[in-house]
Amino acid sequence: MASPSLASSAIPVAGFCLDRHPILGHNRLVPSPPRYTNRRRCVMRSVKAKLAKRSDLEYRKLGDSDLVVSEITLGTMTFGEQNTEKEAHDILNYAFESGINILDTAEAYPIPMKKETQGKTDLYIGSWLKSQVRDKIIVATKVCGYSERASYLRENSNVLRVDAANIKESVEKSLTRLNTDYIDLLQIHWPDRYVALFGEFTYDYAKWRGGVPFAEQLRAFQELIDEGKVRYIGVSNETSYGVMEFVHAAKVERLPKIVSIQNCYNLLARCKFEVDLVEVCHPNNYNIGLLAYSPLGGGNLSGKYLDVGSEAARKGRLNLFPGYMERYIKSYAKEVTALYVELARKHGLTPVQLALGFTRDRPFVTSSIIGATSVEQLKEDIDAFLTTDRPLPSEVLDEINQIFKRHKDPAID
Repeated sequence: MASPSLASSAIPVAGFCLDRHPILGHNRLVPSPPRYTNRRRCVMRSVKAKLAKRSDLEYRKLGDSDLVVSEITLGTMTFGEQNTEKEAHDILNYAFESGINILDTAEAYPIPMKKETQGKTDLYIGSWLKSQVRDKIIVATKVCGYSERASYLRENSNVLRVDAANIKESVEKSLTRLNTDYIDLLQIHWPDRYVALFGEFTYDYAKWRGGVPFAEQLRAFQELIDEGKVRYIGVSNETSYGVMEFVHAAKVERLPKIVSIQNCYNLLARCKFEVDLVEVCHPNNYNIGLLAYSPLGGGNLSGKYLDVGSEAARKGRLNLFPGYMERYIKSYAKEVTALYVELARKHGLTPVQLALGFTRDRPFVTSSIIGATSVEQLKEDIDAFLTTDRPLPSEVLDEINQIFKRHKDPAID
């Protein structure tokens, strides 16, 4: 398989047309009518948010890359832990048959991270890719950041770093597992330097740790791009400082610019992105596309964890793996979740429709990363995404913001 040129996109732009958003006023890429003549677009209604009709997925350029991505990205971190290979293939088939064109994986997957299962997610995706038209699938993956606990990922290393040797080894192994010659989007899973991660809200001054220089990281990516093994690069779990330093280093050193940021964003986790990353990543500033992970807060915003004795709660990963994302099921976060669940029902929505509709409609979100452990669950999520008014009615947004003003980001450690 030959790597496509940087001027090509995983879905030909010729298959899309510009359409003006009826509410936000900006131009958006949508599939050209001839390609989807058997689908009906939904009729906008300004009353109850529950619709009988199903809209089409929208497609958007990712930052200033040539990648045109669906507004839903398939998350795959359960493949190999909660899902068998066959289940993974069924989920992948349904996702891409439904119009999703991008999947997100990582060298660390599945989650929870374990030496015994590491790489299974990629292997399941790789075996599925054998039967697919590769240039119609956007494959995004991630190289680990600094870690003293995941040295098993490398051949001869006690500490993972985001330097040339680690990046190259990570990519070569990922390409082999994924059964592909190139990666469309390579992201740094978390920074090499110290940052507040995974539920930490504030930066701990005493934990400062320097990292591999930004330009040095970019030079390593440049080599892989020149070799045709990587098309574009992005970051994840990054801060405004990190984004600006990467962009500055790229400009000064004439190195590849990051095109995306994959950060957590949902009704229970808004502040860390909205406070200043929205400005930094704005199309008129650095033009960095947000791939929003955990739009359902690890499933918490579905409301299933409110009834601790329910089968759905018992089978949910927040209970299957003690300590994992437990910030979402602590008492305060649960209390706020209950408020959003009540709000959804008041307006004729399911909790999933409210949560996904909110993230979907944010103008700075390029794509929402949605994972599922079954086709049925994925279908529910996609249906919720596509059968809810675009945008959510103003009265719903007003009540969301009323809750937010009183209970900002309750899911923090």
